[in-house]
Amino acid sequence: MTWGLVVFMLAIVGVTTMIWGAIGLIRWLTERDQRRRPTVPKWSSSDIAVLMAAHNEEAVLEASLRRALSQFSPEQIHVVSDGSADRTADIARRLGVRVLELNPNRGKAGALSAGITHFRLTDRYEFVLLLDADTHLADDYSITALRLADDDDVAAVAGRARTLHPEAAGSLLGRLLVWYRERVYTVVQYLHKYGQAASWINAVYIVPGFASLYRSRAIRQIDIDAPGLVIEDYNMTFEVHARRLGRVAFHPHAAIAYTQDPDTLVDYTRQLSRWTLGFWQTLLRHRPRPSLFWATVLVHALELVLSSLITLLWLPLFMVSAICTAAVWLHLDGNSWGAVVASQFPPVLLLAGLWLPDLLVTLISSVLGRRWGMLLFAPFYPFMRIYDASRCLRSLARALTRRRSSGSWISPDRRPETVEASSSTKSRREPTAVQTEG
Repeated sequence: MTWGLVVFMLAIVGVTTMIWGAIGLIRWLTERDQRRRPTVPKWSSSDIAVLMAAHNEEAVLEASLRRALSQFSPEQIHVVSDGSADRTADIARRLGVRVLELNPNRGKAGALSAGITHFRLTDRYEFVLLLDADTHLADDYSITALRLADDDDVAAVAGRARTLHPEAAGSLLGRLLVWYRERVYTVVQYLHKYGQAASWINAVYIVPGFASLYRSRAIRQIDIDAPGLVIEDYNMTFEVHARRLGRVAFHPHAAIAYTQDPDTLVDYTRQLSRWTLGFWQTLLRHRPRPSLFWATVLVHALELVLSSLITLLWLPLFMVSAICTAAVWLHLDGNSWGAVVASQFPPVLLLAGLWLPDLLVTLISSVLGRRWGMLLFAPFYPFMRIYDASRCLRSLARALTRRRSSGSWISPDRRPETVEASSSTKSRREPTAVQTEG
């Protein structure tokens, strides 16, 4: 039982989490002696084109555009209304940004590709910022992102995702979902991506499409609208590595943006299914090559499958253990099989094996992200882990059957954002003293 408990706890924490966390610590130690004074990037915000694909986003579009307009001129911002049946295009035009309307709905990847071609963005700008319609840029997004892009070998700057107003979700379940997603963001970005983005590693496997910066020369060589994929950002990142377009830069204190995460189980499930299916589809689309990037991706995929299986095994194992333990206490275990099961897999130890490592992850995440509200729902995150595991394996099965996706999207229910509310991102952004990358 001891070794089984150790294996289970490792599955909850993640072996790759510990490895990348250690590499991230090495990166932090090697960078700490460098001078931390903010430098002036050699590029300016005028070198960036902002491209936003939007489908029925009238509830959130204005607040997001106004945040972007605080750093970019209206001529730099380009909105592609992809088959919208609401006021998405009208709102964008009223704010003075450039607008392209597409009908019928092509999906996000198709809309991005059409916008780049129609507005000739890669010919007119050095960088293209891909921005979601529900995303609010931090006030210093452009300057910190451009600092990371100073090196000519940087093909893309991965944005740092944070949840927008997690305390504003409408229900207890909604707040649980949003706070859990914030925890996932913190773990992935501090304990995985920070180490992966070390210049001597360059193994970032996802440049999120919500608010990330690409060099135009890289965009020109990427097949954005690859057929059969449900999402585009995994594929775009894999193509950066496959075509050797440069490295992916990331720092958790730079290129920060706030996104509105789902606060209903239906929308959460749809988004999670799209993300996991997109990863498996991309993995199957690209041919593995002898490289550090592919080695780390394959190890990650293997751990994802094994940890999901082990996590799903916990619930039936705990139920059997609890029943056997109750049978022993009530003297109903005539053949002594219940006593064997209860002694080998005590329900208390099973609970500890699930909750304690998960609680440790929550504590670390709340400290790193400086969001203490995350702790309020800590007892319920293990159940979210079990649910996520089931969706991950279901998406893998779907990808293995080679079911192609059209890429078309269904807009989630949005929580309306006011311009005044969006300004609160300023008070919660990360300190700027360490917004440089070694």
